[in-house]
Amino acid sequence: MKKTMSQMFARKALVRAIASASVIGGVALSMPSYAQETSAAVRGVVTGANGQPIAGAEVEIKSLSTGVTKSTTTDSTGSYFVRQLPAGVDYSVVVRAPGEGTASTARLPLTVGESVEMDYRLSNTLEEVVVLGRSVAVAETAIGPTAVFSASDLQDSPAINRNINDVIGQDPRVYINQSNSADAIQCNGANPRFNSLTLDGIRLNDGFGLNSNGYPTQRMPFPFDAVSSVAVEMAPMSVVYGGFSACNINAVTKSGGNELFGSVFMDYTSDSLQGDSLEGEDVQVPDYDETRYGVEVGGAIIKDKLFFYGAYEKYEGVDFNNRGALGSGAINEVQVTQAELDEIRQIANDVYQYSPGSDSPGVNDFEDEKYIAKLDWYATDTQRVALTYMYNDSFNVTESDGDLNEFEFADHFYNRGAELESIIASVYSDWTPNFSTELRVARTDVDFLQAPRAGNEFGEIRVELENVDVYLGGDDSRHANELNYTIDQLVFRGRYQLGAHTITGGIEREEYDIFNLFYQHVDTEIRFDGIDNFRNGLADRVYYGNAISNNQDDIAESFSYAINYLYLQDEWQVNDKLRMTFGLRYDRYETDDAPNLNQDFADSYGFGNDQTLDGRDLIQPRFGATYDFSDDLVLRAGVGLFSGGNPNVWLSNTYSNTSTTAVQARIDGVDLFSQNYVNCEDGVPSGPGYCVPQNIADIVGSGDGSNFEIIYLDPDFDIPSEWKYTAGLTWYAPMDWVVTADLQISRGEDTAIYKRADLERVGTNDLGYPVYESVREAAFVLTNSSNGNESESLSFSGFKSWDNGFDLRVGYAYTQAEDVNPMGSSVAFSNYIFRAFEDPQAETLGTSDWQVEHRFTTVLNYTADFFGGYETRISLFGQYNSGLPYSLTLDGADGTIGAYGFQPFLDFEPNVLPIGGTRNGETGSSFSKVDMRITQELPGFSPEHRGSLFVVVDNLTNLINDEWGIFFEPNRPGVTQADLDNGAEEQRVGGTSLWSMRVGVNYSF
Repeated sequence: MKKTMSQMFARKALVRAIASASVIGGVALSMPSYAQETSAAVRGVVTGANGQPIAGAEVEIKSLSTGVTKSTTTDSTGSYFVRQLPAGVDYSVVVRAPGEGTASTARLPLTVGESVEMDYRLSNTLEEVVVLGRSVAVAETAIGPTAVFSASDLQDSPAINRNINDVIGQDPRVYINQSNSADAIQCNGANPRFNSLTLDGIRLNDGFGLNSNGYPTQRMPFPFDAVSSVAVEMAPMSVVYGGFSACNINAVTKSGGNELFGSVFMDYTSDSLQGDSLEGEDVQVPDYDETRYGVEVGGAIIKDKLFFYGAYEKYEGVDFNNRGALGSGAINEVQVTQAELDEIRQIANDVYQYSPGSDSPGVNDFEDEKYIAKLDWYATDTQRVALTYMYNDSFNVTESDGDLNEFEFADHFYNRGAELESIIASVYSDWTPNFSTELRVARTDVDFLQAPRAGNEFGEIRVELENVDVYLGGDDSRHANELNYTIDQLVFRGRYQLGAHTITGGIEREEYDIFNLFYQHVDTEIRFDGIDNFRNGLADRVYYGNAISNNQDDIAESFSYAINYLYLQDEWQVNDKLRMTFGLRYDRYETDDAPNLNQDFADSYGFGNDQTLDGRDLIQPRFGATYDFSDDLVLRAGVGLFSGGNPNVWLSNTYSNTSTTAVQARIDGVDLFSQNYVNCEDGVPSGPGYCVPQNIADIVGSGDGSNFEIIYLDPDFDIPSEWKYTAGLTWYAPMDWVVTADLQISRGEDTAIYKRADLERVGTNDLGYPVYESVREAAFVLTNSSNGNESESLSFSGFKSWDNGFDLRVGYAYTQAEDVNPMGSSVAFSNYIFRAFEDPQAETLGTSDWQVEHRFTTVLNYTADFFGGYETRISLFGQYNSGLPYSLTLDGADGTIGAYGFQPFLDFEPNVLPIGGTRNGETGSSFSKVDMRITQELPGFSPEHRGSLFVVVDNLTNLINDEWGIFFEPNRPGVTQADLDNGAEEQRVGGTSLWSMRVGVNYSF
């Protein structure tokens, strides 16, 4: 049957609306978005039956939840623009013009940052034309590859951790690191620390840089149910974006409405709901159970005026120690025998009077509690005020030395967490139909926790066996470790509509106030070459560090700095097909606090170690364009400079490591039982581990440390940045497929790295390795690399929905990423040595640790009505990831001694490449898995209520076959020939590989 023009338009509009509202995983549609915002916008052109624009037409947009209405009229070109609409809310649109007719959209969902274009044609021949969806789904404000996830996307996905990371990883360009519980977000092969997280328009990053997950806390700091929508923005060509050089994750919370609504949930898992075999062998899974529960509620305090929303969530869970000796049946067996561990334990107890804790797999309990409260006040038709308060308190029991060649007794683990409080106040104002402003102020306080499970009475002991180093006592990096910081943020932004131009300008400020106490070896670290030396008290090395005053509080440093941002942009709607943006962003750093001057350093280098970021700045130009080539094909491109995401901990190192208030010392070949001991804790035995040998304490007390490096900021340091070049298309293909393609090329400038500042090359040895001598005061410098990080990413995706209840999203991303240094650590020394190289001082690009070359994602949903109006929904998320890269290196001694003729700064790590070797030239095992969620709606206590039962299965593939879904992580910084011979080049990550299941119940009203 021949379709009418309005039917054809409605069908196409509906397909686009579905696709736009369902941009998850493989589709990754390049959605419109204002940078780091909480709001959305609707714009378009109103024409008459003759196709000519109608001036003075009334456009009314009404929130279906709050009843609040915004109205405007079209200008002489028939154009209208309604801004600052709260995101995550459904709206109705009505367009009227006297003598021309009426058009309307009954339901228009808007996700975070969307600027949707809705064009209407009025006709006198019809009483009303109902538009079913967006007339143009891709109507971008911030041009660039972006993925948007709605509240239903979040709730329907198999997100077993109730974390937005579980969902945004459905985009093929976003890899969620599977190697640990942190779930670090890697965008296009970039370091996760270079991301930014914003909530309700305010940055909620890891403000210090200790967490790989990008959060300031151990887990997502706000309740999962509180999120109304999330956008992942890879390269948004708008100048209001800042504070990242990888990607921005922008979340917006829900708001209350006139109708009372809410939900409660509980889910549960235990060892009986987890796999117990891998690759045909039974593994030891300890007894445990976990429970999560929460509630949300929203409504009106004053109808149409004042609304409230609140959510609470608590997680009573466990952290796993999945490691054990050979033959133990542990998920991860380490190359140490149970007899060796028993002997080490017996010596620790009998000789050192210290009990090291368990050496068997087990669990440790933890709690995670979070809540959020929000008020929205529509003071007038043109003024809206929002106030949000958030709290989270959580910790994990964390390993510190968990590589393939390391084993920790249980009390060497440490508690790691944070307590967070954040408050955000926002004011949205429409001063005229063409001019609007936003004002936001926020404060975030974080009190960080890093505490040894063993307490601070006993230091760290390392017993070095043939294949494995065994650790007991308190981890050396947690002997003196305290951190808290405050971030104050101010945002003021205005937009003015001048015909076809939208002028955006703003000023922002972020102030960081940081207190940091971090010093290693305050309780001593003692290393033994073998069990016999451990029994006889013959230490290879003893390390001790402390304040010269012997009061560790004197080591602490407090400093503050601020970043000021200015930006101006013109978004020009050139015609009905072409839109362009031009803008400049300016970042400037300021501080009055400088590191303590070390005069010995100044005498050695000719300048001070008291350099700061004060006065350093960066101009960032951005340009973007989108072109509607046809009704079915949209093209986009952009180029821009981005900066931000470099962790504050790198800067903090320059304040904490000046050798003016504290020093480190090391003594070798020590008979521990012939020493005099000092600095003992009250009530403990006087001896090694509990106390400090007199002679090394005297070295520190005199300020005459050794084996310790000052850390300073390069006087010529420039703010790191990254050029991003993007091109893409969205094609509304035949048979109602939506197909997208995106190319992104990134080129870093002034990338931050650590180098040894005291070394000078004096030659080349017979093997071809450089020969270095320390010619100045030993120091690390935070400087810029002459070669910036580079990456290229090409992605494709497709979406289709069928009338039978199925919808499918598929995606693929190819990524190549290179860097000089992965910079994966918080400490200068670790950043310097924890990579593979021929020359540790060279600034040579190599394949990045963060690269996942090939990645496929698939999301398949099926919805059916089997039980009289109560929906059954099955969601499957599948992913394939090519293996992680790794390096073939010499072993620690062959590198530190054999290749370099003994250079202690290489620290006997397997970090030296053979001559002609390639960093990360090898690829580990690929990883694929499928997750599943099944939800069945149930009747509630009233017709408007709904209950539901749900089951989430993580790694369904492993449940089907215990040889599937196995994740292996390569050994870092390098894999040696011995590793290859022993089949130990990769470590099986049991927590990721084993299937697990959660069952739960939800009730919505």
